[in-house]
Amino acid sequence: MTVDTLWGSAWFWGALFVVSSFVNFRAAFKLLIDWKGMATTCRFVEDAYERLDRLPDEAALERETRAPLFIHLVPAYQEPEIAHTLRALLDSRYPHGKLHVVVVTKAEEDRSPHPAMPASTAELVRRFRAELPPWQQKMLSLQIMPGPGRKAHQLNWALRPEFLGPLLNGHRDPTRVYVGVSDADSLPDRNVYRWIAADVLGDDPSLAYQGVTLSLANFEKLPMRGRVCAVQQSSIFIRVSIARLLNERRRIALFARFEAAAPRLARLVRPVFDFCFRRAQICLGHNQFVRLDTLQSLGGFPTSGATEDSTLGYALAARGVLIAAMPMLELNDMPETTEKMVRQNARWYKGVLDDVGFLRRVRGQAPTAFNAAQLCRHVGNKVVEWPIAAIVYPVIGFLGWHLAYRFADHPVLFVLGITLPSVSLGMTIWVGGIVTQELIESLAPYFPRPVDIARTSLRAKFWGIFRCQTYWLLATRGAWRVLWALTTVGRFEPAKTDRAVRVAHALGVAVRAGDASAVDTRSTVGYAPESHRGVEQPGSSLGS
Repeated sequence: MTVDTLWGSAWFWGALFVVSSFVNFRAAFKLLIDWKGMATTCRFVEDAYERLDRLPDEAALERETRAPLFIHLVPAYQEPEIAHTLRALLDSRYPHGKLHVVVVTKAEEDRSPHPAMPASTAELVRRFRAELPPWQQKMLSLQIMPGPGRKAHQLNWALRPEFLGPLLNGHRDPTRVYVGVSDADSLPDRNVYRWIAADVLGDDPSLAYQGVTLSLANFEKLPMRGRVCAVQQSSIFIRVSIARLLNERRRIALFARFEAAAPRLARLVRPVFDFCFRRAQICLGHNQFVRLDTLQSLGGFPTSGATEDSTLGYALAARGVLIAAMPMLELNDMPETTEKMVRQNARWYKGVLDDVGFLRRVRGQAPTAFNAAQLCRHVGNKVVEWPIAAIVYPVIGFLGWHLAYRFADHPVLFVLGITLPSVSLGMTIWVGGIVTQELIESLAPYFPRPVDIARTSLRAKFWGIFRCQTYWLLATRGAWRVLWALTTVGRFEPAKTDRAVRVAHALGVAVRAGDASAVDTRSTVGYAPESHRGVEQPGSSLGS
Protein backbone atom coordinates (compact mmCIF):
# COMPACT_ATOMS: atom_id res chain seq x y z
CA MET A 1 0.00 0.00 0.00
CA THR A 2 1.44 3.37 -1.07
CA VAL A 3 1.46 6.52 1.03
CA ASP A 4 -1.06 8.16 -1.31
CA THR A 5 -3.43 5.24 -0.93
CA LEU A 6 -3.09 5.31 2.83
CA TRP A 7 -3.54 9.08 2.92
CA GLY A 8 -6.74 8.84 0.93
CA SER A 9 -8.31 5.93 2.78
CA ALA A 10 -11.24 6.60 5.10
CA TRP A 11 -10.24 3.94 7.58
CA PHE A 12 -6.82 5.60 8.13
CA TRP A 13 -8.39 8.93 9.10
CA GLY A 14 -11.03 7.13 11.11
CA ALA A 15 -8.38 5.26 13.09
CA LEU A 16 -6.41 8.47 13.58
CA PHE A 17 -9.56 10.19 14.84
CA VAL A 18 -10.17 7.41 17.37
CA VAL A 19 -6.57 7.56 18.63
CA SER A 20 -6.54 11.36 18.94
CA SER A 21 -9.93 11.37 20.70
CA PHE A 22 -8.74 8.74 23.18
CA VAL A 23 -5.52 10.63 23.96
CA ASN A 24 -7.36 13.93 24.42
CA PHE A 25 -9.97 12.26 26.62
CA ARG A 26 -7.24 10.60 28.68
CA ALA A 27 -5.46 13.94 29.15
CA ALA A 28 -8.65 15.64 30.38
CA PHE A 29 -9.54 12.68 32.60
CA LYS A 30 -6.06 12.61 34.18
CA LEU A 31 -6.36 16.32 35.00
CA LEU A 32 -9.74 15.65 36.59
CA ILE A 33 -8.18 12.87 38.68
CA ASP A 34 -5.32 15.22 39.62
CA TRP A 35 -7.84 17.83 40.76
CA LYS A 36 -9.60 15.27 42.91
CA GLY A 37 -6.25 14.02 44.26
CA MET A 38 -5.17 17.50 45.31
CA ALA A 39 -8.51 18.18 47.00
CA THR A 40 -8.31 14.83 48.82
CA THR A 41 -4.78 15.50 50.07
CA CYS A 42 -5.61 19.04 51.21
CA ARG A 43 -8.64 17.81 53.17
CA PHE A 44 -6.45 15.10 54.71
CA VAL A 45 -3.91 17.70 55.84
CA GLU A 46 -6.49 20.20 57.09
CA ASP A 47 -8.35 17.57 59.11
CA ALA A 48 -5.11 16.38 60.72
CA TYR A 49 -4.02 19.86 61.79
CA GLU A 50 -7.45 20.59 63.24
CA ARG A 51 -7.01 17.52 65.48
CA LEU A 52 -3.45 18.25 66.63
CA ASP A 53 -4.60 18.91 70.17
CA ARG A 54 -5.84 15.31 70.38
CA LEU A 55 -2.34 13.89 69.85
CA PRO A 56 -0.48 12.66 72.94
CA ASP A 57 1.90 15.26 74.35
CA GLU A 58 5.56 14.76 75.23
CA ALA A 59 4.87 13.84 78.85
CA ALA A 60 2.39 11.13 77.88
CA LEU A 61 4.75 9.73 75.24
CA GLU A 62 7.60 9.75 77.76
CA ARG A 63 5.56 7.56 80.10
CA GLU A 64 4.25 5.28 77.33
CA THR A 65 6.60 2.29 77.08
CA ARG A 66 5.14 1.32 73.69
CA ALA A 67 5.92 4.70 72.11
CA PRO A 68 8.29 4.23 69.15
CA LEU A 69 11.92 5.27 69.08
CA PHE A 70 13.00 7.42 66.13
CA ILE A 71 16.36 7.46 64.39
CA HIS A 72 16.26 10.34 61.94
CA LEU A 73 18.92 10.27 59.21
CA VAL A 74 20.10 13.37 57.32
CA PRO A 75 22.47 12.48 54.45
CA ALA A 76 24.46 15.56 53.52
CA TYR A 77 27.12 16.58 51.03
CA GLN A 78 28.19 20.20 50.52
CA GLU A 79 25.27 21.61 52.53
CA PRO A 80 26.05 25.09 53.90
CA GLU A 81 22.61 25.60 55.51
CA ILE A 82 22.21 22.23 57.22
CA ALA A 83 21.91 23.95 60.61
CA HIS A 84 18.36 25.05 59.76
CA THR A 85 17.27 21.45 59.20
CA LEU A 86 18.97 20.21 62.35
CA ARG A 87 17.42 22.97 64.42
CA ALA A 88 13.94 22.08 63.13
CA LEU A 89 14.43 18.37 63.88
CA LEU A 90 15.81 18.92 67.36
CA ASP A 91 12.96 21.29 68.22
CA SER A 92 10.37 18.60 67.47
CA ARG A 93 7.74 17.92 70.12
CA TYR A 94 8.83 14.45 71.17
CA PRO A 95 10.58 13.00 74.23
CA HIS A 96 14.28 13.72 73.94
CA GLY A 97 15.32 10.23 74.97
CA LYS A 98 13.28 8.64 72.18
CA LEU A 99 14.61 10.71 69.26
CA HIS A 100 18.09 10.76 67.78
CA VAL A 101 19.25 12.68 64.70
CA VAL A 102 22.18 11.29 62.71
CA VAL A 103 23.93 13.36 60.03
CA VAL A 104 25.87 11.30 57.50
CA THR A 105 28.51 13.10 55.41
CA LYS A 106 31.32 11.92 53.13
CA ALA A 107 35.02 11.82 53.90
CA GLU A 108 35.83 13.07 50.42
CA GLU A 109 34.17 16.39 51.27
CA ASP A 110 36.35 16.74 54.36
CA ARG A 111 39.39 16.18 52.17
CA SER A 112 38.23 18.66 49.52
CA PRO A 113 35.58 21.09 50.87
CA HIS A 114 33.53 23.12 48.43
CA PRO A 115 35.43 26.38 47.72
CA ALA A 116 32.26 28.44 48.21
CA MET A 117 31.69 27.05 51.73
CA PRO A 118 33.43 28.27 54.89
CA ALA A 119 34.05 24.64 55.92
CA SER A 120 32.92 21.13 55.09
CA THR A 121 29.44 19.98 56.03
CA ALA A 122 30.84 17.76 58.79
CA GLU A 123 32.70 20.73 60.26
CA LEU A 124 29.55 22.85 60.17
CA VAL A 125 27.67 20.10 62.02
CA ARG A 126 30.40 19.97 64.68
CA ARG A 127 30.19 23.72 65.18
CA PHE A 128 26.41 23.59 65.39
CA ARG A 129 26.51 20.73 67.90
CA ALA A 130 29.07 22.52 70.06
CA GLU A 131 26.62 25.42 70.55
CA LEU A 132 23.71 23.21 71.64
CA PRO A 133 22.73 22.68 75.26
CA PRO A 134 23.93 19.33 76.67
CA TRP A 135 20.53 17.65 76.45
CA GLN A 136 20.32 18.41 72.70
CA GLN A 137 23.94 17.44 72.08
CA LYS A 138 22.93 13.95 73.20
CA MET A 139 20.28 13.86 70.46
CA LEU A 140 22.69 14.57 67.57
CA SER A 141 25.42 12.36 66.08
CA LEU A 142 27.72 12.76 63.10
CA GLN A 143 28.80 9.85 60.93
CA ILE A 144 31.33 10.19 58.10
CA MET A 145 31.21 7.63 55.29
CA PRO A 146 34.80 6.86 54.24
CA GLY A 147 34.29 5.66 50.66
CA PRO A 148 32.38 6.78 47.58
CA GLY A 149 28.64 6.40 47.22
CA ARG A 150 25.33 8.14 46.75
CA LYS A 151 22.60 9.04 49.21
CA ALA A 152 21.51 5.42 49.73
CA HIS A 153 25.06 4.40 50.67
CA GLN A 154 25.20 7.22 53.22
CA LEU A 155 21.91 6.11 54.75
CA ASN A 156 23.05 2.50 54.98
CA TRP A 157 26.33 3.61 56.58
CA ALA A 158 24.32 4.95 59.51
CA LEU A 159 22.48 1.63 59.85
CA ARG A 160 25.60 -0.47 60.46
CA PRO A 161 25.15 -2.79 63.48
CA GLU A 162 28.31 -1.49 65.17
CA PHE A 163 26.83 2.03 65.22
CA LEU A 164 23.16 1.15 65.60
CA GLY A 165 23.66 -1.22 68.55
CA PRO A 166 25.19 1.31 70.98
CA LEU A 167 22.79 3.99 69.74
CA LEU A 168 19.73 1.88 70.61
CA ASN A 169 21.16 1.35 74.12
CA GLY A 170 19.85 -2.16 74.60
CA HIS A 171 16.53 -1.60 72.79
CA ARG A 172 16.95 -4.63 70.59
CA ASP A 173 13.38 -4.85 69.34
CA PRO A 174 13.48 -3.32 65.83
CA THR A 175 9.68 -3.27 65.69
CA ARG A 176 9.76 -0.34 68.11
CA VAL A 177 12.21 1.71 66.04
CA TYR A 178 11.35 3.87 63.03
CA VAL A 179 14.00 5.24 60.70
CA GLY A 180 13.22 8.69 59.31
CA VAL A 181 14.91 10.48 56.42
CA SER A 182 15.20 14.19 55.68
CA ASP A 183 17.27 16.06 53.15
CA ALA A 184 19.67 18.74 54.32
CA ASP A 185 17.27 21.46 53.09
CA SER A 186 14.21 20.03 54.87
CA LEU A 187 12.08 22.04 57.30
CA PRO A 188 9.76 19.48 58.97
CA ASP A 189 6.76 20.10 61.18
CA ARG A 190 7.38 19.86 64.93
CA ASN A 191 4.54 17.36 65.37
CA VAL A 192 5.68 14.68 62.90
CA TYR A 193 6.81 12.20 65.55
CA ARG A 194 3.73 12.78 67.72
CA TRP A 195 1.43 12.00 64.80
CA ILE A 196 3.28 8.80 63.88
CA ALA A 197 3.47 7.73 67.52
CA ALA A 198 -0.29 8.19 67.90
CA ASP A 199 -0.87 6.07 64.80
CA VAL A 200 1.58 3.37 65.96
CA LEU A 201 -0.15 3.20 69.33
CA GLY A 202 -3.53 2.89 67.60
CA ASP A 203 -5.34 -0.12 66.19
CA ASP A 204 -3.80 -0.20 62.70
CA PRO A 205 -0.14 0.91 62.71
CA SER A 206 1.79 0.99 59.47
CA LEU A 207 5.27 -0.25 58.69
CA ALA A 208 6.08 2.85 56.61
CA TYR A 209 4.92 6.47 56.41
CA GLN A 210 5.32 9.16 53.78
CA GLY A 211 4.64 12.77 54.71
CA VAL A 212 3.56 15.71 52.57
CA THR A 213 6.46 17.68 51.10
CA LEU A 214 6.26 21.05 49.38
CA SER A 215 9.11 22.70 47.43
CA LEU A 216 8.42 26.15 48.87
CA ALA A 217 11.09 26.72 51.53
CA ASN A 218 13.02 29.24 49.40
CA PHE A 219 9.97 30.61 47.56
CA GLU A 220 10.75 34.28 48.33
CA LYS A 221 14.23 33.96 46.79
CA LEU A 222 13.03 32.50 43.49
CA PRO A 223 12.44 34.46 40.28
CA MET A 224 8.99 34.50 38.69
CA ARG A 225 9.60 31.35 36.65
CA GLY A 226 11.06 29.57 39.67
CA ARG A 227 7.97 30.38 41.74
CA VAL A 228 5.68 28.93 39.09
CA CYS A 229 7.82 25.78 38.97
CA ALA A 230 7.90 25.52 42.78
CA VAL A 231 4.10 25.45 42.92
CA GLN A 232 3.91 22.92 40.10
CA GLN A 233 6.54 20.62 41.64
CA SER A 234 4.73 20.81 44.99
CA SER A 235 1.50 19.88 43.22
CA ILE A 236 3.06 16.60 42.06
CA PHE A 237 3.49 15.53 45.65
CA ILE A 238 -0.08 16.30 46.68
CA ARG A 239 -1.92 15.40 43.48
CA VAL A 240 -0.07 12.14 42.80
CA SER A 241 2.19 10.90 45.60
CA ILE A 242 0.06 11.39 48.72
CA ALA A 243 -3.29 11.04 46.95
CA ARG A 244 -2.19 7.69 45.56
CA LEU A 245 -1.24 6.41 49.02
CA LEU A 246 -4.62 7.46 50.40
CA ASN A 247 -6.61 5.93 47.56
CA GLU A 248 -4.57 2.71 47.50
CA ARG A 249 -5.51 1.92 51.09
CA ARG A 250 -9.16 2.60 50.32
CA ARG A 251 -9.12 0.26 47.32
CA ILE A 252 -7.44 -2.47 49.36
CA ALA A 253 -9.99 -2.07 52.16
CA LEU A 254 -12.87 -2.18 49.64
CA PHE A 255 -11.54 -5.37 48.07
CA ALA A 256 -11.05 -6.89 51.55
CA ARG A 257 -14.73 -6.36 52.30
CA PHE A 258 -15.61 -7.94 48.97
CA GLU A 259 -13.28 -10.86 49.73
CA ALA A 260 -14.95 -11.41 53.10
CA ALA A 261 -18.38 -11.50 51.44
CA ALA A 262 -17.43 -13.67 48.44
CA PRO A 263 -14.07 -15.41 49.03
CA ARG A 264 -14.22 -17.77 46.03
CA LEU A 265 -15.09 -15.03 43.56
CA ALA A 266 -12.48 -12.77 45.11
CA ARG A 267 -9.77 -15.37 44.49
CA LEU A 268 -10.77 -15.49 40.83
CA VAL A 269 -10.81 -11.74 40.26
CA ARG A 270 -7.81 -10.92 42.48
CA PRO A 271 -5.31 -10.97 39.56
CA VAL A 272 -7.58 -8.63 37.58
CA PHE A 273 -7.87 -6.30 40.58
CA ASP A 274 -4.10 -6.29 41.17
CA PHE A 275 -3.29 -5.66 37.51
CA CYS A 276 -5.94 -3.06 36.70
CA PHE A 277 -6.64 -1.19 39.93
CA ARG A 278 -3.53 -1.32 42.14
CA ARG A 279 -1.10 1.58 41.86
CA ALA A 280 2.59 2.08 42.59
CA GLN A 281 3.53 3.52 45.97
CA ILE A 282 5.80 6.53 45.86
CA CYS A 283 8.47 7.35 48.44
CA LEU A 284 9.88 10.87 48.19
CA GLY A 285 13.19 10.42 50.00
CA HIS A 286 12.38 12.92 52.77
CA ASN A 287 9.68 13.25 55.40
CA GLN A 288 9.73 9.47 55.09
CA PHE A 289 9.72 6.82 57.85
CA VAL A 290 10.17 3.02 57.72
CA ARG A 291 10.17 0.61 60.64
CA LEU A 292 13.65 -0.73 61.29
CA ASP A 293 12.83 -4.44 60.97
CA THR A 294 11.10 -3.81 57.63
CA LEU A 295 14.08 -1.84 56.38
CA GLN A 296 16.49 -4.52 57.51
CA SER A 297 14.44 -7.21 55.72
CA LEU A 298 15.03 -5.28 52.48
CA GLY A 299 18.77 -5.17 53.09
CA GLY A 300 18.67 -1.45 53.87
CA PHE A 301 18.02 1.35 51.41
CA PRO A 302 18.21 0.21 47.76
CA THR A 303 21.50 1.14 46.07
CA SER A 304 20.76 -0.19 42.58
CA GLY A 305 19.59 3.11 41.08
CA ALA A 306 20.15 6.85 41.07
CA THR A 307 17.06 7.48 43.22
CA GLU A 308 16.77 5.22 46.26
CA ASP A 309 13.39 6.67 47.25
CA SER A 310 11.40 5.46 44.24
CA THR A 311 13.11 2.07 44.39
CA LEU A 312 12.25 1.80 48.09
CA GLY A 313 8.58 2.40 47.29
CA TYR A 314 8.60 -0.40 44.73
CA ALA A 315 10.47 -2.73 47.11
CA LEU A 316 7.98 -2.14 49.91
CA ALA A 317 5.05 -2.70 47.56
CA ALA A 318 6.58 -5.96 46.33
CA ARG A 319 6.72 -7.13 49.99
CA GLY A 320 3.05 -6.28 50.44
CA VAL A 321 3.78 -3.27 52.68
CA LEU A 322 1.22 -0.47 52.34
CA ILE A 323 2.80 2.93 52.96
CA ALA A 324 0.57 5.17 55.07
CA ALA A 325 0.16 8.83 54.11
CA MET A 326 1.28 11.14 56.91
CA PRO A 327 -0.33 14.63 56.86
CA MET A 328 2.36 16.68 58.59
CA LEU A 329 3.98 19.13 56.16
CA GLU A 330 7.63 19.56 55.29
CA LEU A 331 9.16 22.38 53.23
CA ASN A 332 12.11 21.84 50.91
CA ASP A 333 14.10 24.10 48.62
CA MET A 334 13.35 24.43 44.93
CA PRO A 335 16.36 24.67 42.57
CA GLU A 336 16.64 28.39 41.87
CA THR A 337 17.84 28.32 38.25
CA THR A 338 16.57 26.72 35.06
CA GLU A 339 19.73 24.66 34.71
CA LYS A 340 19.42 23.24 38.23
CA MET A 341 15.76 22.31 37.63
CA VAL A 342 16.74 20.47 34.46
CA ARG A 343 19.59 18.76 36.30
CA GLN A 344 17.27 17.67 39.13
CA ASN A 345 14.76 16.18 36.70
CA ALA A 346 17.56 14.48 34.80
CA ARG A 347 18.63 12.76 38.01
CA TRP A 348 15.05 11.68 38.68
CA TYR A 349 14.61 10.34 35.15
CA LYS A 350 17.88 8.40 35.44
CA GLY A 351 16.36 6.82 38.54
CA VAL A 352 13.27 5.94 36.50
CA LEU A 353 15.43 4.11 33.96
CA ASP A 354 17.35 2.32 36.72
CA ASP A 355 14.10 1.15 38.30
CA VAL A 356 13.20 -0.81 35.15
CA GLY A 357 15.90 -3.36 35.92
CA PHE A 358 14.81 -3.57 39.56
CA LEU A 359 11.16 -4.15 38.60
CA ARG A 360 12.15 -6.79 36.04
CA ARG A 361 14.06 -8.68 38.74
CA VAL A 362 11.10 -8.43 41.11
CA ARG A 363 8.78 -9.66 38.37
CA GLY A 364 11.12 -12.59 37.65
CA GLN A 365 11.31 -13.61 41.31
CA ALA A 366 7.55 -13.31 41.90
CA PRO A 367 5.57 -13.36 38.61
CA THR A 368 2.35 -11.98 40.08
CA ALA A 369 -0.22 -9.77 38.38
CA PHE A 370 0.67 -6.91 40.71
CA ASN A 371 4.39 -7.05 39.91
CA ALA A 372 3.59 -7.23 36.18
CA ALA A 373 1.36 -4.17 36.51
CA GLN A 374 4.11 -2.30 38.39
CA LEU A 375 6.54 -2.92 35.56
CA CYS A 376 4.10 -2.13 32.74
CA ARG A 377 2.86 1.10 34.29
CA HIS A 378 6.39 2.20 35.14
CA VAL A 379 7.55 1.73 31.56
CA GLY A 380 4.45 3.29 30.02
CA ASN A 381 3.76 6.19 32.37
CA LYS A 382 7.32 7.14 33.26
CA VAL A 383 9.96 5.74 30.91
CA VAL A 384 7.99 6.44 27.72
CA GLU A 385 5.56 9.23 28.60
CA TRP A 386 7.93 11.47 30.55
CA PRO A 387 10.18 12.45 27.58
CA ILE A 388 7.37 12.81 25.03
CA ALA A 389 4.31 14.10 26.92
CA ALA A 390 5.16 17.78 26.44
CA ILE A 391 5.29 17.19 22.67
CA VAL A 392 2.64 14.54 22.13
CA TYR A 393 -0.28 16.12 23.97
CA PRO A 394 -0.17 19.52 22.18
CA VAL A 395 0.28 17.82 18.78
CA ILE A 396 -2.59 15.42 19.43
CA GLY A 397 -4.76 18.33 20.56
CA PHE A 398 -4.23 20.24 17.32
CA LEU A 399 -4.69 17.01 15.39
CA GLY A 400 -8.06 16.49 17.08
CA TRP A 401 -9.23 19.93 15.98
CA HIS A 402 -8.03 19.28 12.42
CA LEU A 403 -9.75 15.90 12.22
CA ALA A 404 -13.00 17.40 13.49
CA TYR A 405 -13.27 19.41 10.27
CA ARG A 406 -12.38 16.40 8.17
CA PHE A 407 -15.50 14.74 9.67
CA ALA A 408 -17.61 17.90 9.52
CA ASP A 409 -20.39 16.04 7.67
CA HIS A 410 -20.86 13.86 10.78
CA PRO A 411 -22.23 16.20 13.49
CA VAL A 412 -21.51 13.87 16.41
CA LEU A 413 -17.91 13.28 15.36
CA PHE A 414 -17.42 16.98 14.62
CA VAL A 415 -18.62 18.01 18.08
CA LEU A 416 -16.53 15.27 19.68
CA GLY A 417 -13.43 16.31 17.77
CA ILE A 418 -13.82 19.96 18.78
CA THR A 419 -14.83 19.31 22.37
CA LEU A 420 -12.18 16.87 23.60
CA PRO A 421 -9.08 18.97 22.76
CA SER A 422 -10.83 22.11 24.01
CA VAL A 423 -11.74 20.48 27.32
CA SER A 424 -8.20 19.15 27.66
CA LEU A 425 -6.72 22.61 27.09
CA GLY A 426 -9.23 24.23 29.43
CA MET A 427 -8.54 21.69 32.16
CA THR A 428 -4.80 22.29 31.77
CA ILE A 429 -5.27 26.00 32.47
CA TRP A 430 -7.92 25.53 35.17
CA VAL A 431 -6.30 22.69 37.11
CA GLY A 432 -2.65 23.53 36.45
CA GLY A 433 -2.83 27.31 36.66
CA ILE A 434 -5.73 28.15 38.99
CA VAL A 435 -6.87 25.25 41.18
CA THR A 436 -3.32 24.14 42.00
CA GLN A 437 -2.42 27.61 43.29
CA GLU A 438 -5.61 27.93 45.33
CA LEU A 439 -5.25 24.53 46.99
CA ILE A 440 -1.58 24.98 47.87
CA GLU A 441 -2.35 28.45 49.25
CA SER A 442 -4.99 26.81 51.45
CA LEU A 443 -2.20 24.84 53.14
CA ALA A 444 -0.17 27.97 53.99
CA PRO A 445 -1.52 28.28 57.57
CA TYR A 446 0.01 24.88 58.34
CA PHE A 447 3.51 25.48 56.89
CA PRO A 448 6.36 24.80 59.37
CA ARG A 449 7.34 28.46 58.90
CA PRO A 450 5.51 31.38 57.26
CA VAL A 451 5.85 31.51 53.47
CA ASP A 452 3.79 33.90 51.36
CA ILE A 453 3.01 32.20 48.05
CA ALA A 454 0.08 34.42 47.03
CA ARG A 455 0.12 35.94 43.56
CA THR A 456 0.09 39.65 44.33
CA SER A 457 0.62 41.17 40.87
CA LEU A 458 -1.04 40.86 37.48
CA ARG A 459 2.24 39.59 36.04
CA ALA A 460 2.46 36.86 38.67
CA LYS A 461 -1.11 35.78 37.98
CA PHE A 462 -0.54 35.72 34.22
CA TRP A 463 2.66 33.69 34.55
CA GLY A 464 1.12 31.33 37.07
CA ILE A 465 -1.94 30.62 34.91
CA PHE A 466 -0.67 30.63 31.34
CA ARG A 467 2.91 29.48 31.95
CA CYS A 468 1.96 26.67 34.33
CA GLN A 469 3.45 24.13 31.90
CA THR A 470 6.93 25.64 32.20
CA TYR A 471 7.98 23.10 34.82
CA TRP A 472 6.88 20.16 32.67
CA LEU A 473 8.92 21.50 29.74
CA LEU A 474 12.00 21.64 31.96
CA ALA A 475 11.27 18.10 33.16
CA THR A 476 11.16 17.00 29.51
CA ARG A 477 14.52 18.64 28.88
CA GLY A 478 15.95 16.73 31.83
CA ALA A 479 14.70 13.41 30.46
CA TRP A 480 16.12 14.09 27.01
CA ARG A 481 19.46 15.10 28.53
CA VAL A 482 19.69 11.62 30.03
CA LEU A 483 18.62 9.87 26.83
CA TRP A 484 21.07 11.91 24.75
CA ALA A 485 23.95 11.10 27.12
CA LEU A 486 23.11 7.39 27.12
CA THR A 487 22.89 7.40 23.31
CA THR A 488 26.08 9.34 22.61
CA VAL A 489 28.48 8.33 25.41
CA GLY A 490 26.70 5.33 26.88
CA ARG A 491 26.41 6.64 30.43
CA PHE A 492 24.93 9.45 32.51
CA GLU A 493 26.15 10.52 35.92
CA PRO A 494 23.38 12.27 37.88
CA ALA A 495 24.60 15.45 39.54
CA LYS A 496 23.56 16.73 42.95
CA THR A 497 21.85 20.11 43.26
CA ASP A 498 24.57 22.60 44.21
CA ARG A 499 23.29 24.69 47.11
CA ALA A 500 26.74 25.95 48.14
CA VAL A 501 27.07 28.30 45.17
CA ARG A 502 23.63 29.78 45.85
CA VAL A 503 24.42 30.49 49.49
CA ALA A 504 27.85 31.93 48.67
CA HIS A 505 26.25 34.26 46.11
CA ALA A 506 23.59 35.38 48.59
CA LEU A 507 26.19 36.07 51.29
CA GLY A 508 28.34 37.99 48.81
CA VAL A 509 25.44 40.20 47.83
CA ALA A 510 24.58 40.79 51.50
CA VAL A 511 28.17 41.69 52.42
CA ARG A 512 28.51 44.07 49.46
CA ALA A 513 25.22 45.69 50.54
CA GLY A 514 26.46 46.01 54.12
CA ASP A 515 23.80 43.69 55.57
CA ALA A 516 25.70 41.86 58.31
CA SER A 517 22.50 40.29 59.63
CA ALA A 518 22.18 38.19 56.48
CA VAL A 519 25.23 36.15 57.47
CA ASP A 520 24.35 33.11 59.58
CA THR A 521 26.85 33.18 62.40
CA ARG A 522 25.96 29.64 63.41
CA SER A 523 28.06 28.35 60.51
CA THR A 524 31.16 30.34 61.46
CA VAL A 525 31.47 30.26 65.26
CA GLY A 526 32.54 27.47 67.54
CA TYR A 527 35.31 26.38 65.20
CA ALA A 528 36.81 22.99 66.01
CA PRO A 529 40.53 22.34 65.54
CA GLU A 530 41.67 21.09 62.16
CA SER A 531 42.84 17.84 63.74
CA HIS A 532 39.22 16.92 64.53
CA ARG A 533 38.31 16.57 60.89
CA GLY A 534 37.18 13.08 59.89
CA VAL A 535 36.41 12.04 63.48
CA GLU A 536 32.88 10.77 64.05
CA GLN A 537 30.98 12.73 66.68
CA PRO A 538 28.61 10.40 68.57
CA GLY A 539 25.67 11.62 70.59
CA SER A 540 24.05 9.83 73.47
CA SER A 541 22.15 6.59 73.04
CA LEU A 542 18.38 6.38 72.74
CA GLY A 543 16.47 6.01 75.95
CA SER A 544 19.30 7.41 78.10
